[in-house]
Amino acid sequence: MYIQTLVKIKNAKLAGKKSLKVPFSKMDMAVLEALVRAGYLASVEKKGRSLKKVIAIELKEDKGNPVFSEIKLWSKPSRRLYRGYKEIRPSHQGYGNYFFSTPKGILNDAEARKQKVGGEILFEIW
Repeated sequence: MYIQTLVKIKNAKLAGKKSLKVPFSKMDMAVLEALVRAGYLASVEKKGRSLKKVIAIELKEDKGNPVFSEIKLWSKPSRRLYRGYKEIRPSHQGYGNYFFSTPKGILNDAEARKQKVGGEILFEIW
């Protein structure tokens, strides 16, 4: 589940690591690719075959500091939150991003507003 992957990324950032590996899933890969497009991760790559697939993640740094400081989970298995594209507002005065699960894939708030699609709010990063 993408929630465990985000927690592992946050813990690796706090531990000062530059890379990590997580088990492969299609949802995790879509979320991580959206984070790369938004500039929060350096790269993601699927490695391995059949049952031993993993995702290799390279964390991005800016002058030795991580690019993001916090990740807040919005939707959880017990509570799902949805927004239409007209209800999407900037995160942390434009310094952060919301990520949505939409019919067009995993998108950040700017992409969702541009494509005029809403969906489930997955998490917020800043």
